[in-house]
Amino acid sequence: MSQEIEAFRAEVRTFCEQELPAELRHKVFYNLKLGKADYLSYLQVLHRKGWSAGHWPAAQGGCDWTPLQRFVFEEETASAGAPWLIPFGINFVGPILYTFGSAQQKERFLPRIRSSEDWWAQGYSEPGAGSDLAGLATRAERDGDSYVVTGQKLWTTYAHFADWMFCLVRTSQEDRPQKGISFLLIDMKSPGVTVRPILTMDHCHDVNEVFLDRVRVPLENLVGEEGGGWTYAKVLLSGERVLVSEVGRSTRQLRRLEHLAQNTLKGGQPLADNAAFARRLAELKLRLFVLRATCHQTVADAMAGVEPGAEASLMKLRGSELQQDIAEAMVDALGLAGIVYDARDLAGMGQDPGFGPFEAPGILKDHLHGRAATIYGGSNEIQRNIMAKLALGL
Repeated sequence: MSQEIEAFRAEVRTFCEQELPAELRHKVFYNLKLGKADYLSYLQVLHRKGWSAGHWPAAQGGCDWTPLQRFVFEEETASAGAPWLIPFGINFVGPILYTFGSAQQKERFLPRIRSSEDWWAQGYSEPGAGSDLAGLATRAERDGDSYVVTGQKLWTTYAHFADWMFCLVRTSQEDRPQKGISFLLIDMKSPGVTVRPILTMDHCHDVNEVFLDRVRVPLENLVGEEGGGWTYAKVLLSGERVLVSEVGRSTRQLRRLEHLAQNTLKGGQPLADNAAFARRLAELKLRLFVLRATCHQTVADAMAGVEPGAEASLMKLRGSELQQDIAEAMVDALGLAGIVYDARDLAGMGQDPGFGPFEAPGILKDHLHGRAATIYGGSNEIQRNIMAKLALGL
């Protein structure tokens, strides 16, 4: 790494040490339940620093970070205990708007995305269209100066927090399925929008189903050209799959696993001294090292003007599998304490779970929630198909 990058890394670490609220860091380290206010407190700290959209162009209110600076920022903040930087506004719809949106859309939405005044959800997946988005059925029909949108979106993360949803809709049934898809911005307060919670395996409410019953959306909320949504979605999804490698988060979780192994006794000896578990821990460390190196290479290629192809799918696949395997090792380290779980123990600080170490509820929550990591962002089965096509020509 250059001296400039190492200086930036040091700046990010200092920022986390001095500006990241201690209560928030505690919740993240122990996987306690985070609410909208928790995420907002972090976003406001970033906004005051001028880093809420650091990777955006300076002309759009960003810092013109290079891909390597962005990687370092996300790695260091996650490793230090910052919460997930909810990506739907900053990372997803913001870049689509400043790249493909109208001048009016940029002026209206971008400042409020940077300041977190508007929260966004991603309306992609449907009951019949998950990783295969070309199969989506939500339709938008023109009626005067509006589209009338009818359909259902599924697994919509934090839709219950959102003010707006960027949504893929079908505006045409003609030609190839991909050519009939458009990109709309939908006000979540519009009549006809209904959000229903879905409780996941960890008994927490993070995802939802969203019903759209003849929702009227002004024509001015179409991004780019009608029928261009597939192109915009591919740009967005490529970035998403790089992000979900989550090297910083895995680094943080691996440190916690090491600490747990050193402080858990098996047969009177620390679990870390057990030969089989020590080998398991070493393999996880090696996989993280290789993933981080692959991310660095991909970032270097991006800085040289090479768009991520199969590498984006590779990082998503390896990153999500690593997250799951670290979480599984932590549950195994808990032993008998790993069979008891009550989501109510995640609500506050310093609560006694009643059985096992304090961190047991959070470890189990992370393990249960993380079963979805190999599905969201495009399932790993789909990622293998993409790699076979792009890298092997199959």
